[in-house]
Amino acid sequence: MQTAIIGGGAAGQLAAIKAAQNGHDVTLFEQNEKLGKKLYITGKGRCNLTNACNRDGFFRNIARNPRFLYSAYACFDSNAIIELIENAGVPTKTERGQRVFPASDKSSDVLKALEKTVRNAGVRIRLNTRVSEILSANGAVSGVRIGNTTEPFDAVVLATGGISYPATGSTGDGFRFARALGHTVTELRPALIPLETEETWCSELSGLTLKNVTLSAYRGKKKVFSELGEMLFTHFGVSGPLVLSCSSVIADAPGGTVLKIDLKPGLSEEQLDARLLRDLSSNIRKSLAGALYGLLPQRLLTAVLKQAGIDGDIPAAQFSKSQRHTLTECLKALPLHVKGARPIAEAIVTRGGVDVREVDPSTMESKRIRNLFFAGEMLDVDAFTGGFNLQIAWATGALAGSSIGE
Repeated sequence: MQTAIIGGGAAGQLAAIKAAQNGHDVTLFEQNEKLGKKLYITGKGRCNLTNACNRDGFFRNIARNPRFLYSAYACFDSNAIIELIENAGVPTKTERGQRVFPASDKSSDVLKALEKTVRNAGVRIRLNTRVSEILSANGAVSGVRIGNTTEPFDAVVLATGGISYPATGSTGDGFRFARALGHTVTELRPALIPLETEETWCSELSGLTLKNVTLSAYRGKKKVFSELGEMLFTHFGVSGPLVLSCSSVIADAPGGTVLKIDLKPGLSEEQLDARLLRDLSSNIRKSLAGALYGLLPQRLLTAVLKQAGIDGDIPAAQFSKSQRHTLTECLKALPLHVKGARPIAEAIVTRGGVDVREVDPSTMESKRIRNLFFAGEMLDVDAFTGGFNLQIAWATGALAGSSIGE
C-alpha cells in the first residue's frame, strides 16, 4: 500500500519502519529540516528513551487511558526499542528509576540510529514538507494535500505530536486534520509542566534542588498525589521530576491545589525532634540558625524558619519546645499553594488528544475513516516522567505501522 506517515518524531519514525518492513511503499513527511527535533531535547538532551520496568510498572505510570495501550505495549515494549537502538549501533544504559539512556548521554546518537533504521527500511523521507490536509473518499483515506497539489495514498498515519514545544514543530496540525475527518479531540492541556505558586519566597531559592524529599498534593482534605524523589525551586514556583509527575495528576484544575513537602521523609516527627535536640545541645552557644546549619541547605533553612515564624537569630538556648514542634511540622509538611501551571508551550507533553473511543486499540486505526491511523501524542494518553511517554510513542507508532493493510 502507498502509505504516508505525517510527522517524523518518535511515533512517526517507528510507524514508518514497521510499515516499510511489512512491504508497504512508505513516504515520511516532516515539516522541519530534520527528523526528531523534539526527541533531540528530551531528557535534557540525553534522551530518556524508555523505562526498563516490567509491564505492570509501565501501566502504573500511565496517567490517562492506560487500558487503551495494552495491545500497543504487547506489540512493542521497552525491550523492543532498546534492541532496535542497540542493533543500530548505539549501546544503552539503565539508571536510577529504570530510566534508559544512550550510553553516550547524547540524544543525537539515538536520532542517528533511528534515521539509519528508517532509511535502511526503504522509507522515502521528505523534509521541509508541510501537509495541509488529509483527503478521504467513501469513508477511507485517499491522499494528502501539500500546498496546491494532491498526492494519492492508500493509508495515512498521523503522528504530528501535541501542542507543547511548538518550536519543534508541534503546532497542532494533526488535531485539525482529525477534527476535519470527524474525530473528537478532547480538551488539550499541559502535562508534565512546572507549577506556579502563590508563595513568592520560592524565587529566593531559585535553582535549589531538593533530593530524596516527598511531595504530596491535596485537593481539600483529599491527598491526590504523593511520591519520593527530586524537585527544584524556580523564579515562579517549583519544577523537577516530582512536580512534573504531580502536574499530570492535577492537570484538569491545578489552581487551588496545596502541595506539602516532607523535607525529611526518612525520619518520623519524633526522630526529627530528637535530631533537633542533638543539634541544639551540640551548639548551644550559637544562634538557632547556626546550631541547625547541618539540617538543610542554608537558603532553605532560612526560608523554612521564616515560614515557621521563627527568628533564626535567637540563641539556640532560647528555642522553646513549642517552637521546636512548629519547626518539626514545617519540616515534615512545608506548604505551597498552586496558582496554576505554566503555559502549555512549556509542557513536556500535551494532555488530551484524539478521543481513544474512536480509535481501535488493537491496530491504532480510526473507527471513522478506514486506513487512517493515529500514533504518539496525537492520542488522549499520557504518562509520568521516566521514559514512559516516549515508550507510548514507540509502541503506538509500531502498532500503527504494523497494522496497515491488515
